[in-house]
Amino acid sequence: MTEPVRLSKRLIEVIGCSRREAELYIEGGWVTVDGVVVEEPQSKVSEQRVELLADAVLTPSEPVTLLLNVPAGHYPDRAIESIGPASHWTDDASGIRPLKSHFARLNSCAPLQVGADGLHVLTQDWRIERKLKEDLNKLEQEYVVEVVGALSASQLKRLAHGLTFNGVALPPCKVSWQNETRLRFALKNPLPGQLVFMCNSVDLKVLGMKRIRIGGVSMAKVQPGQWRYLAGKERF
Repeated sequence: MTEPVRLSKRLIEVIGCSRREAELYIEGGWVTVDGVVVEEPQSKVSEQRVELLADAVLTPSEPVTLLLNVPAGHYPDRAIESIGPASHWTDDASGIRPLKSHFARLNSCAPLQVGADGLHVLTQDWRIERKLKEDLNKLEQEYVVEVVGALSASQLKRLAHGLTFNGVALPPCKVSWQNETRLRFALKNPLPGQLVFMCNSVDLKVLGMKRIRIGGVSMAKVQPGQWRYLAGKERF
């Protein structure tokens, strides 16, 4: 029985690479131990079979951005705890290979309205984080709001332009009926509590809110509690 050694050290012995190359291969999900992918270079191995996958690519893992559909009734922070391979949306077309490292050091961006569910952004990419922090007031956000009540044509027009919130006149926005009980709002940089206030101002009771888009990025058909990657061509 041999003394256990780090997986990265064993891989160096098997394929004759440098320590940095061994770490990149392992962290990239290209190394198996007895046929099972292991992504931690510090993992200990002894007599197990260590192999490098035939299609291995020696490139550092790029930072990723995840788009989570927060389920109704859940706080975003609690929903984040369930993120992992099991909750990955099966129809994700980004082409990104899920890695364990993708679920670490994620920063929340563009907070939801209080009480809302739907699209929530988590990123490792400082460029995405900076854009959503610096340009959020310029990006149109789209919410679907479930309401009880009826609207006249003049009230619908007033929702779009004519309300004052906390002493400040709200800028124009787009409001339309999605169906008999759901209003669709498209507006820039909604203030905390703004959507509920707007609906209450025209005698509508809010039952729920869901964000479905930020800028040019939509939630697509991601199911509640699931997530997908931000694809390379998508732009907020």
